[in-house]
Amino acid sequence: MVVPRPRPPGLKFKPFGLDISAPWLPRPPKTAPRRLGFTTRELALAERIKRLKKEAGSHSPSAWTLAKLIPELRMKVDACFLSNPYATKLFLMHFHREVIRPRKLRALLELYPSQNRVIATKLGRVLDLEPDSIFVGNGAAEIIQAILHRFTRQKILVNLPTFSPYYEFVRPDTQVVFNFLSKHEEFRFDPGAYLELVRRERPDTVVLINPNNPDGGYVPHAILVELLEELRGVPNVIVDESFIHFACEGNDFAYWSVAEEVERFPNLMVVKSMSKDFGVAGIRAGYAVMAPDRVRALLGNGFLWNSSGLAEYFFDLYSRPDFQERYERERIRFIRNSRRFFAALAQIDGLHVYPTSANFALVELCNGLVAEELVCRLLIRRGIYTRTCDDKKGLETGKFLRIAARNRPENAYIIRSLRRMIG
Repeated sequence: MVVPRPRPPGLKFKPFGLDISAPWLPRPPKTAPRRLGFTTRELALAERIKRLKKEAGSHSPSAWTLAKLIPELRMKVDACFLSNPYATKLFLMHFHREVIRPRKLRALLELYPSQNRVIATKLGRVLDLEPDSIFVGNGAAEIIQAILHRFTRQKILVNLPTFSPYYEFVRPDTQVVFNFLSKHEEFRFDPGAYLELVRRERPDTVVLINPNNPDGGYVPHAILVELLEELRGVPNVIVDESFIHFACEGNDFAYWSVAEEVERFPNLMVVKSMSKDFGVAGIRAGYAVMAPDRVRALLGNGFLWNSSGLAEYFFDLYSRPDFQERYERERIRFIRNSRRFFAALAQIDGLHVYPTSANFALVELCNGLVAEELVCRLLIRRGIYTRTCDDKKGLETGKFLRIAARNRPENAYIIRSLRRMIG
């Protein structure tokens, strides 16, 4: 079952995301870096946080890792993890009622889960797609690596900034070409300039994350479909829709996936992580939609039992109409709260919040503060975990951080803490 929705408008529809950048507010003048004061104890904690961040590479250490290795921290809000906490609560309610209470957890852990094709059949019903076009993955990261290693040959084109595995997971002999998104244009994606670069570089793989991570920029559905027409000559077109449930066109909160276009565009592969919608990263659940011959090529190289019993339970639940109805209410509720949160964030002096259609916002510090120090201080003093973007290509200035929306009380706590700390 899919959410009913009218046909999208044509190219007259041009919103690239919810514009919460508050252009009527003048940006503070650039100043020399302003240092945040730390006590001796706080300085020692900050160094341990920075060390864990460095060890995590181009990603952030999980809240679980921080809690285990730095138990002195008292984390209250994980605004680094990108998810919908209302949907997580909905999943846990069903899990407790249907698994924990009737004591069925042992079966999920002890027995082999169903094979990939069986789970794909369950997904096909809710997605209204043929199951032979669905590849189920142990999270989106496994799918990304499988696609890049199986289908990408010589050259891949990736936007910057974006999710780093798309250029980190390629094979050593694959050339990576970047399409730089400019902060002076709010990191908006320019289809015309992009197509020019494709014609000049002739990559065999192109990647578009929609909405994009870490800035939340969105390409409207009609424009994206026209872009797919122009990209027919590219052997592999990857569209990552891990945040598509948060991107709405119009006032009815409908979202638009290009997964149904795979039959029309055999070179298209659509990747979807489920942790972003449901906050279930621990069970590793994701899928991709692609031409059946591509699914067969991947399954021929393994991936027979790559889902856990917990992930299979999740997909069973996700495919049920009653769960879909409840989830749809929580999805809309979360989007409304997120919009209010981003609007309030944009009103804080010293912050520039970039337009977003996702469940997070890219924030630039304009008052001389250093992002890494602010992230450490928020975590140590207020228990709020955010993400510095220093390690992301295209955002290495030390001024960017990413803040995820949470539930209403947590959002209010983040706003109060930032006002106090930055003001």
